[in-house]
Amino acid sequence: MSNKYEPLKHHADNSDSGSGDDEVGPYITDLGSIDYPPGEHRLQHPYCLWFSKRPSQVQGSQGYSQALRLVGQVGTVEQWWALYSHIVRLTDIPAHRDLHLFKKGIKPMWEDAANKKGGKWVIRLRKEQAGRAWENLCMAMLGEQFMAGNEICGVVVSTRYQEYLLSIWNRTASDQATTARIRDALKRLLNIPASATMEYKTHNDCLKASKNIPNNALKS
Repeated sequence: MSNKYEPLKHHADNSDSGSGDDEVGPYITDLGSIDYPPGEHRLQHPYCLWFSKRPSQVQGSQGYSQALRLVGQVGTVEQWWALYSHIVRLTDIPAHRDLHLFKKGIKPMWEDAANKKGGKWVIRLRKEQAGRAWENLCMAMLGEQFMAGNEICGVVVSTRYQEYLLSIWNRTASDQATTARIRDALKRLLNIPASATMEYKTHNDCLKASKNIPNNALKS
């Protein structure tokens, strides 16, 4: 397993030191092939964990791509828990940062070929509710519990000051039956509280809206 744990811990410890790219570690887009040690429990798909911050000066898809940092990749259950155990607690990550867990080969960007015709379910939770929900969301995806075939691309948690946003991205926004199945699975698997808001957004609509927002860096 090839992973770079330090960008998350380094950034959490130095969140007030500035806004330069060095703060989130070196720009890496590929960690090479995944090792599958004998005896470990192989996942149906390999996944990559990404981290990003949202500096106001980052604009457009090229700038957003540069803000992404590839932290690690996993191909087995054991590798996932090894990576997860090195990540700082969600509540210790500063506001306006994102964690993205996506299938290997899919970047967490609207413009990626796997995402451009898709959309996402977005759930808004109070900060104290988000940690367990994020863990459950990751485990549900890794365990193929959404019963959506190859539709699932990845999941994201976005930290804010008063609330956190959890989202799950799928390939085909026009497939209403699949998006409804994902919605129902989310409610069942995450035990979403009645106070939480939940909505579906297409990536195309998000992309159009972003062009009207100055200094936009929001991609997930």
